[in-house]
Amino acid sequence: MTDIPVLADLNLAWTWPVVGLGLGATLLLVADLFIPKERKRQTAWLALAILLVSFLLNLAAFTETDSAFFGMFVVDPFSAFLNLIALTTAFISILLSVDYLQRSGMQRGEFYALILFTTAGVMLMGHANDLVVVFVSLELLSIPLYILAAFRYPDVKSSESGMKYLVLGAFASAFFVFGAALIYGATGSTSLPHIFEVVARGFAAGGAPELLLLVGTGLVLVGLGFKVAVVPFHMWTPDVYEGAPTPVTAFMSVGAKVGGFAALLRILVFALPVLSTGAIEASAWQQVVSLIAAATLILGNVVAIAQQNVKRLLAYSSIAHAGYIMMALAAAGHAGFGEQATRAALVYMLAYMFTNLGAFAVAIAIEKGDGSGSDLEAFVGLGRSRPLLAGIMAFFMLSLTGIPLTAGFIGKWLIFQVTIEAGLVPLAILGVLTSVVSAYYYIGIIVRMFLRDGEGDPAAGGTRLVNGAVYLTFAGTLLPGIFPFLMIDLTRVVSTTLVGG
Repeated sequence: MTDIPVLADLNLAWTWPVVGLGLGATLLLVADLFIPKERKRQTAWLALAILLVSFLLNLAAFTETDSAFFGMFVVDPFSAFLNLIALTTAFISILLSVDYLQRSGMQRGEFYALILFTTAGVMLMGHANDLVVVFVSLELLSIPLYILAAFRYPDVKSSESGMKYLVLGAFASAFFVFGAALIYGATGSTSLPHIFEVVARGFAAGGAPELLLLVGTGLVLVGLGFKVAVVPFHMWTPDVYEGAPTPVTAFMSVGAKVGGFAALLRILVFALPVLSTGAIEASAWQQVVSLIAAATLILGNVVAIAQQNVKRLLAYSSIAHAGYIMMALAAAGHAGFGEQATRAALVYMLAYMFTNLGAFAVAIAIEKGDGSGSDLEAFVGLGRSRPLLAGIMAFFMLSLTGIPLTAGFIGKWLIFQVTIEAGLVPLAILGVLTSVVSAYYYIGIIVRMFLRDGEGDPAAGGTRLVNGAVYLTFAGTLLPGIFPFLMIDLTRVVSTTLVGG
């Protein structure tokens, strides 16, 4: 006789950071109906309050390891760290959005609820302990982003942005589902701990349906590769980034990437580290991931040189930075380096979050209400008209390059270190060389701000909230560069051991 589960069996206590955020977003939609159009800022304050509550609830999970929903939802330091990044990203993005929406004539309260829903999807990605949960969280992450990308409707570029993202995102989801189905066919389960056990046992006995599992893993990599914008699944990124409202682009550039890499790390490093084709020291997927990382580094950094629009430049920059995180994923495929590589990837994502959001914050300060003013020429003379803002933007550019005393340098240092130690020396050399290439277009912005003649943009979009976001991201980029332990110590308790089953 089958036992009927009771509420206690679900172990809901640790799910409240995610579940509470989803419930808060739903209630926010209802509350927004009663808030007059001219007072939609109140919806933003409510959204920020919901994020703060979720952030506080998440802090308790840094030292806990448990599971819920019959092992499909896992709570561990890995997910807690990713939640920290996701919630901070949403908080800063809302700060960037409040005044931007008002001066652009897009002051609609559902914007903030969509941000919260997407954030809940990103967080659920980190907690997923089952391929079904990964798919559900993938859709929860994606569908609100499709709407947000087209939020400037009836602007043609924004509508095109949302449509491209929707169509290509649907294809990516289909690849993921097909891959998950093949993995289920090979292992008889969608549970990551069970997949790990079956693969380890089956390969040891030589009886696992290896080809089915390899093809399924490849298709899952395709589906999630779209979300993190790695080559050759990056084609949507420049057009979507350019057409979407800039605060949405800022949020998307970090949130979608964090969610995608959370799932990739859970599936490849946690569940399939022993997936091998005879080479015991390396997983079968390591070589493919290495090639993707190399192609992503080259294309992202080289094509960025030709860009004249700051949003397209940061789009290709985002592609390039996905390549650096893929370097850590490739290193994790080597036996014994899973935890070190995972920690390096987490630190890199935290550093990238502060730096990239800061760069977009400065771009928002310069952008006009009609969406114009995002060309690189708009930065000419900014060092004269807004020296503090220009100086901070220069610091963000140095951090994205990987110059010492910045958070970006610490992230790249850890990535290169684990890549070399894992024996992927050519990939590490390529990472260093492409970092040098990136300096050309990052420093090009600095040259425009300080060394080119011009009156400089007044940066009318640099409101109190936007400036607050600039200063917050500047602190998040500077302090870890001077005191690296602020980031590194948070990841010391992260383990790649699977929980539940």
